[in-house]
Amino acid sequence: MYLKQLEAAASLQLSSQRKRDLLDHFEKNGDELDRWREFNAAYHADDRKFMQFLIPPGKRVLELGCGRGDLLAALKPSYGVGIDFSAETIAKANARHPDLHFVLGDVEDPQTLAEIEGPFDYIVIADTIGMFEDIDGTLRLVHHLCAPSTRIIISYYSHLWEPVLKLAEALHLRSKQPKINYIATADFLNLMDLADFEVIREERRQLLPRRWLGLGPFINRFIAPLPGIRQLCLRTYLVGRAVQKFPDRKLSVSIVIPCRNEKGNIENAVLRMPRFGAAQEILFVEGNSSDGTFEECERVRDASRDSWDIKVLKQDGKGKGDAVRKGFAAATGDVLMILDADLTMPPELLPKYHAVIESGKADFVNGTRLIYPMEHEAMRPLNLIANRCFAYLFSYLVNTRLTDTLCGTKVLLRKDYEVLARERGYFGNFDPFGDFDLIFG
Repeated sequence: MYLKQLEAAASLQLSSQRKRDLLDHFEKNGDELDRWREFNAAYHADDRKFMQFLIPPGKRVLELGCGRGDLLAALKPSYGVGIDFSAETIAKANARHPDLHFVLGDVEDPQTLAEIEGPFDYIVIADTIGMFEDIDGTLRLVHHLCAPSTRIIISYYSHLWEPVLKLAEALHLRSKQPKINYIATADFLNLMDLADFEVIREERRQLLPRRWLGLGPFINRFIAPLPGIRQLCLRTYLVGRAVQKFPDRKLSVSIVIPCRNEKGNIENAVLRMPRFGAAQEILFVEGNSSDGTFEECERVRDASRDSWDIKVLKQDGKGKGDAVRKGFAAATGDVLMILDADLTMPPELLPKYHAVIESGKADFVNGTRLIYPMEHEAMRPLNLIANRCFAYLFSYLVNTRLTDTLCGTKVLLRKDYEVLARERGYFGNFDPFGDFDLIFG
């Protein structure tokens, strides 16, 4: 299919003089690309490494504006497709990466994208979006290539660096560049919103895109991510997803309740549990208690056979994290929930969490006890201070605002958890609580 497209598109007619100028620039300067990449090796290595972090190997990946296909190949997709408007560049891409599929076409042309077979796990637009003539219009064209789990990743230079980059070009420290649009991130966010894409992650990297005897990597790792400084970084990465609308979706739910020495709360956890979801199951994972909690779980299960689907599991290892993993492994619902057995997070609120996941408005919901007034027993003053510090630290680490990292209630889709579990080796099984495993994942 792709070879036929290449032959048919060999005489590609571009729609504007600006695009013809861009094509002329890339075909005149393409032979210099390797030399400039070697000259700015530190910058390109960091960019490639972060894209590999965002996109695990073995995924279905589409790149719009793929050039010679080097980035697409570095991502090690199970199925990779690249589109570019230069016949010369596409020929080089096919020669360099024969295991990938390359299409000659204009990514802003509806017909080009209509002939691509999706869906893809990831759609990549790396350093080409500033060349588009209709950004939100082009983004709308890729919706048919998106599944609910598809992520679109856009990388570009910060508009704050435009004078520096032009100076570097004048001093022959950077390859000659065509005229592109340097667009502020706020404008990109608006354009993605207009195209019905929701930005779920925004990252900025590379304050010093040179090695300079190790100074560059040190600054980029420890200084660049700091609040107030990260906005000055050279590179911006936006991760988005198509806006999800599932008004009629009904999902089953598994509520995992890790419990150790919580005998007095077991029956209340069931009595206070509201009905929600297409189907419901409760899984008590008991952690070798000394107060008869396991026996109480079995008693409540047996007494509720006619009204509830309850499973009782005995923990093999130690710690809440181990209990959560055991419960999730045994769960059968579409949605997985954690409810702490001390019930400081009221079970009555669980339908709200479920509704957010069911509607498609979120992939992961983290509970918080720090917005509405808490019960007196919910958190001691020192715990409150520590929790706020943890929340600030983890918000900084994952670049996502979190107000209560230690709230035990976490909710996500089972299919997403299964992906997380397969990739757990990246961070290691270090989490004894089961909270940070899910947050980092």
